[in-house]
Amino acid sequence: MSAPIIELRGISKRFGPSYDAAARLGRSIARRLGTEQKNEIVQAVDRVDLSVASGEVVGLVGESGCGKSTIGRMVAGIMPPSEGSVLYKGQDIATLPPDRARDAKLKVQMIFQDPYASLNPRLRVEDIVGEAPLVHGLVKRADFATYLDAQLRRAGLDPAYRRRYPHQFSGGQRQRIGIARALAVQPEFLVCDEAVAALDVSIQAQILNLFMDLRRELDLTYLFISHDLGVVEHLSDRVLIMYLGRIVESAATEEVFSRPNHPYTQALLAEVPRIEARKRRFTAITGEIPSPLAPPSGCHFHPRCPHAMPRCVQEEPQLRDIAPGHRSACHLNDRL
Repeated sequence: MSAPIIELRGISKRFGPSYDAAARLGRSIARRLGTEQKNEIVQAVDRVDLSVASGEVVGLVGESGCGKSTIGRMVAGIMPPSEGSVLYKGQDIATLPPDRARDAKLKVQMIFQDPYASLNPRLRVEDIVGEAPLVHGLVKRADFATYLDAQLRRAGLDPAYRRRYPHQFSGGQRQRIGIARALAVQPEFLVCDEAVAALDVSIQAQILNLFMDLRRELDLTYLFISHDLGVVEHLSDRVLIMYLGRIVESAATEEVFSRPNHPYTQALLAEVPRIEARKRRFTAITGEIPSPLAPPSGCHFHPRCPHAMPRCVQEEPQLRDIAPGHRSACHLNDRL
């Protein structure tokens, strides 16, 4: 079998004075002013292993603050990991020569949640979409206009709007500009970080259909980050469930939605609204999400888990196979 297009090995990300230049500067200023500042470390991602095969759509699901977007940014090369390796087609990007590392990073692009905040308001659409292909030599100046028009049409935009600024577009159109910008450098892998969360439901459907059309047309691979289980169920081939920096379950989409194993996955799916459901009372998962500044010992979910036992407090469960293609990190599986 060929190597996965993207693979994360033991990836971790921490934020704090020891890992963040801005935080170190703030600590230095506070020290000079004579104010105390705690050396707090945020454990955003904790030793995650993840692989995505070519042509696959993998959904990454979890509550806000669980580390989904941080993983997406590390995959896209926007931020470096604190520990672990990011591999592109079996090669560690950090060890590649600069020119090959650049080419590898161009092949992995990201589409952000807020289509307005991710676009430069001072640039016209033709510059937002066309700058990177020109800089990286993917298109010649003489062919630029034709190439730009093709990218805009592919994303569902009228090339006549190329001279407009982002504020002159609707939210759905701005998201299409972000998609055109990502596609303009001819990527193989797209990280979609809550790419439809800020859009109206009718516009969400249009953008999701566009993603699927592009997948077939360009043979794209996706890491689709979302908290919307309905969207993930519709789009994904495989689903990863994340809780407080760790992957707790991984399986094919149909398997996760029909036979969830981890108590956190079961709790999430139990509260998904269904048309066929009769009148019932929806209840949130009990307890508060623990702080990543001081995550619980053992299983991170044990303070909120109805099945927690003493072992869960003391020992971290390992993500292991419980069925072909189905992995879960729960001590209850030891009884199987």
